[in-house]
Amino acid sequence: MKLLVRVIEARNIPALDPNGFSDPYVKLQLGRQRFRSKVVKKCLNPSWCEEFTFKVDDLKEELLISVLDEDKYFNDDFVGQIKVPITQVFEATDKSLGTTWYTLQPKNKKAKNKECGEILLTICFSQNNGLFDAPSCDPVILPKKVADTIMESTSRSPRRAFSPMRSEEGVSSKEEKWHGSTLAGRIAQIFNKNVDSASVSSNEPTDASELPESIDSVIQEQKSDEIAISADFEELLKNMEIRNQEGEVPSSLPGGVVLDQLYGIAPRELNTILFSSDSNFLKSLADIQGSTDLQIGPWKYENGGESLKRVILYTKAASKLIKALKTTEEQTYLKADGKTFAVLSTVSTPDAPYGKTFKVEVLYCITSGPEQPSGEQSTRLEVSWRVNFSQSTMMKGMIEGGTRQGIKESFEQYEKLLSQTVKPLDIKDIGSEKDQLLASLQVERQSDWKLAVQYFANFTVISTIFMGIYALVHVWLAMPSTIQGLEFVGLDLPDSIGELVVSGVLVLQGKRVLELMSRFMQARVQKGSDHGIKAQGDGWLLTVALIEGSNLAAVDSSGFSDPYVVFTCNGKTRTSSIKFQKSDPLWNEIFEFDAMEDPPSVLDVEVFDFDGPFDEATSLGRAEINFLKSNISDLSDIWIPLQGKLAQACQSKLHLRIFLNNTRGGNVVKDYLTKMEKEVGKKIRLRSPQTNSAFQKLFGLPPEEFLINDFACHLRRRMPLQGRLFLSARIIGFHADLFGHKTKFFFLWEDIEDIQVIPPTLSSMGSPIIIMTLRPGRGFDARHGARTQDADGRLKYHFHSFVSFNVAHRTIMALWKARALTPEQKVQIVEEESEANVIHTSEEESIARNLQSAESEGEAKSLQVVDEESEAKGLHTEESGSFLGVEDVNMSVVYSSVLSLPTSFFMELFRGSEIDRRVMERAGCLNYSPSPWESEKPDVYQRQLYYKFDKRISRYRGEVTSTQQKSRLPGKNGWLIEEVMTLHEIPLGDYFTLHLRYQVEDLPSRSVGCNVQVYFGIAWLKYTRHQKRITKNIVSNLQDRLKVMFSVLEKEYVSGT
Repeated sequence: MKLLVRVIEARNIPALDPNGFSDPYVKLQLGRQRFRSKVVKKCLNPSWCEEFTFKVDDLKEELLISVLDEDKYFNDDFVGQIKVPITQVFEATDKSLGTTWYTLQPKNKKAKNKECGEILLTICFSQNNGLFDAPSCDPVILPKKVADTIMESTSRSPRRAFSPMRSEEGVSSKEEKWHGSTLAGRIAQIFNKNVDSASVSSNEPTDASELPESIDSVIQEQKSDEIAISADFEELLKNMEIRNQEGEVPSSLPGGVVLDQLYGIAPRELNTILFSSDSNFLKSLADIQGSTDLQIGPWKYENGGESLKRVILYTKAASKLIKALKTTEEQTYLKADGKTFAVLSTVSTPDAPYGKTFKVEVLYCITSGPEQPSGEQSTRLEVSWRVNFSQSTMMKGMIEGGTRQGIKESFEQYEKLLSQTVKPLDIKDIGSEKDQLLASLQVERQSDWKLAVQYFANFTVISTIFMGIYALVHVWLAMPSTIQGLEFVGLDLPDSIGELVVSGVLVLQGKRVLELMSRFMQARVQKGSDHGIKAQGDGWLLTVALIEGSNLAAVDSSGFSDPYVVFTCNGKTRTSSIKFQKSDPLWNEIFEFDAMEDPPSVLDVEVFDFDGPFDEATSLGRAEINFLKSNISDLSDIWIPLQGKLAQACQSKLHLRIFLNNTRGGNVVKDYLTKMEKEVGKKIRLRSPQTNSAFQKLFGLPPEEFLINDFACHLRRRMPLQGRLFLSARIIGFHADLFGHKTKFFFLWEDIEDIQVIPPTLSSMGSPIIIMTLRPGRGFDARHGARTQDADGRLKYHFHSFVSFNVAHRTIMALWKARALTPEQKVQIVEEESEANVIHTSEEESIARNLQSAESEGEAKSLQVVDEESEAKGLHTEESGSFLGVEDVNMSVVYSSVLSLPTSFFMELFRGSEIDRRVMERAGCLNYSPSPWESEKPDVYQRQLYYKFDKRISRYRGEVTSTQQKSRLPGKNGWLIEEVMTLHEIPLGDYFTLHLRYQVEDLPSRSVGCNVQVYFGIAWLKYTRHQKRITKNIVSNLQDRLKVMFSVLEKEYVSGT
């Protein structure tokens, strides 16, 4: 019996490399049979799609499937494994476990990382005696014995279906050696070497009827059991559309985009032209490019119907440098949902120089474009590429350069041919999705007479008019009265209380009508809004379309209101028109803000009721749109609930369409950093895309946000918390992951009201403290990181123990001044800083003299040169973003011994006692200052340490801030102490943190004695090529210090007893 195992894909593989990724591959073992999949580079959700066949001799055996991470220079890291008993497969329905996700397990229960990911497998017994795959064209005539031999040899080797989008790996040396040692293996290698010519076509046409009966029967049997089913192209796509309703469009390949064009055709029709088996497009393209021997295979479902593939064979035309090459192109559908199609083409040319070391991948993405003015659909075709190396080679740069030139020339011809078949479109003629949405808005027009009737048709006006007419008729009918009392000619006063009351009512009613008329006329004068005013300049362009309102509060006596909306962003305002007597107004107005140099953070929206030009407007509700917490695409059509007592009581909402675009293109980040460099006075390096992506993912930020700088520091709350402070153009964020407890928050620069620096204190471990005070009512999402809150609701955040305080302070102040301060506040801060410059200058001169004396020693000088070289060459080119969320640190034993003292006395080293101080001072730790132990949670205690290294320990006399956590060993008489250390004022000190774990327990076999083990690991926050050198130096120094500490501790115990 033969066991068939399909390794399809895996997900949520832990990141084990410093770059934040892994290079996973799969090992399979059954008895003595072992196979290995290819390696997928830099991926946490790899796809293999490979098949392996095992010969089963004993049903009691177990199938072991392990996932490992490949390391180029060290032993491969273990990720996880699963074990499947063969009896479980044999007893299953149809002798198959189906296609199932399996959870990877660690090697042992004590493993720190228990989240190993999942792997998708198909495990079943195969009924076939061989795995001979008949090609789609005419097969080759082979003698029966040779065919049987090949089939037997291939049944022992893994059957592989190479997956797109992944790097591939050749057969291992052991397998090659094994094949070469047998006659069957040598014959298989001969035929596999000539697979392009032998398995596809022969020089002389042959008839299938000439095939031997045995091979023909094998082919028929294989075809009957074959999973890949060929069918009509449209029918296959429809089946795939049912399965691909969800999923994202693949991103462009890193080699670059060679074609990005709009065409006046529907996506499905363009897909049919390019990839249908009945299309003549490929044949026409081959004729233009000079390719010959074109053979297009049928589309087939493979891997249990999960992927749709076809194979294209042709001979590439010769060039000036390279002869004609036989080429195999495998096309695979990655996505097909009716509106979006993604096809990956993997091209291999094994006969080219170094052709077996790489493959070229080309990704075709067909997506829906904007609607044409005629109402017809348009389609966007984007083609990108990359070179995937399966082996390292010194010719990598030359291969990529030659491939880039060849791809460019090929797709120039491709685009020209396609333009003859399908009409290309210009984006300027069509307009963007934003332009189309905004063009559809029609402002509601109403005549002044219609509005006047609607505005004045109320009880107050009608009753006033009626009373006025009534009084005029009375005057006309009444006879003139005689002059009496205080009256004189021309002055007729009321002659009774009733007449006085009626006169007063008439006056009041007349006054109200006159106010209404004045208000209406003023509103009509101000009816023009900022609608339609075009933005000026280049930069961040904000466009807001105000569509309509719903359930706005009624504050007028008429039961309606006269609402208008005010938008505020970066200190600029836009105002809508007034809608009279409306609770569900329709605006359809568009507002554009002049281009802003800095990306906007917040858009404030407030709805007012118009009460006249001299009265204070009543707020009907307000809303705040935070661009950092919202996806820009989601804001293109959104209903926003209004806040406020009136709005919440009526459940008021506004319908908006918001668009934020950068008209400067890709230079906006560099321009912003250049501007900040002048403020900071220090070069700011451009971060890598991987680092920015990790930063955005950590805080949940939009793609346009970019990291400017980050600093190791402590957040001071009840106890100092060691972490990192991240600075970007719009936010300041803090992240800490200490002993598995994560703390994360951020707030806007605009939220900060004041930043102060207070001198070093003992509680701040000798470091200046930066205090950030937020404006009242701001930053409540981040209040868990605040140190205090004053009576006015201002949150205060304390940060200290920066590795480079001056650089951190200058950067923070520059970003804050650029975003949040008025010109008057900036002038005031500049004056204060100029007064403090005298003090800072003297301090810097003193530090410079100390550094100059330190450089006189040889080793210190060499390390300083290393640091300067690293900065000069730009570490940003080596950054990987792995400083974000360091969770798993590889710990190894650096010290293990049995001490002649009890565990209780050993713990004096961690109690802050006099013994603790003496031992640390003897070990070269000066100014040793521990904080008291505080309960973090039940049976877990935590404290902070601060000390300086003696000159004999470190020539730089660096400072150390450390966090220790202690807890009881479960089920044992012992303790576990974990420690995270940060080194300050040493070269590259902000590139790493040190992790220590002390494990001490009593020895039952001895009356007085304890077993001590110390584990050590380094968490690299940034990449440097000096990691090995630094690690070796730290481990050596640490081992010497531990020996001194424990030796002094034993002497203290002996002298005390």
